[in-house]
Amino acid sequence: MDSYMQRFLPSSLVKCASLLVVAIFVVGAAVAHAQDRAFTFDPPAEWLQETVSSPMRLAQFTLPRAEGDVEDAELVVFYFGGSGGTVEANLQRWTNQMVQPDGSQSADVATTTSFTVSDTAEEFPVTLLDVPGTYAAAVRPGSSMRYNKSNFRLRAAVVETPQGPYFFKLTGPNRTVLAWDAQFSEFLASVRFQ
Repeated sequence: MDSYMQRFLPSSLVKCASLLVVAIFVVGAAVAHAQDRAFTFDPPAEWLQETVSSPMRLAQFTLPRAEGDVEDAELVVFYFGGSGGTVEANLQRWTNQMVQPDGSQSADVATTTSFTVSDTAEEFPVTLLDVPGTYAAAVRPGSSMRYNKSNFRLRAAVVETPQGPYFFKLTGPNRTVLAWDAQFSEFLASVRFQ
């Protein structure tokens, strides 16, 4: 220990300062360890992994269409470096990307479910949103052009981790999204750091 500290500071203050330094070191090491590990998940073999089209996209999948549907569903996993807004703000934004054919509010038909998923060392809170209707999100962020895809479904989840939230957004024809419901739940349950 520094001789200045020993000569001029009370021993109880020196002990507190030493404990604080140790605590900062331990917390820093734990955060560094969490950041060294990669966030990973296990997609079903039937999902087609696509090349990500943006650096904010961690992964992107095509979920093959159900019989009778005219297009496939898309699942995108986003990570914004630990930011991305609150869970509530994202749920509201996603809900507003759906329009109801009868003119009612999408918030009135949206459902949310909260649960946790666990890897061997940690538990992660998950909030899952489900909204049927007409998909009317902007074609790209900031665009005035909007999709107009009727009989669609949006299922989205926020997984809260020590590195910040990860966002999962699944959109597609209602029948297709519902056909992949069990696999999407298993996919969310598989998230972990390695």
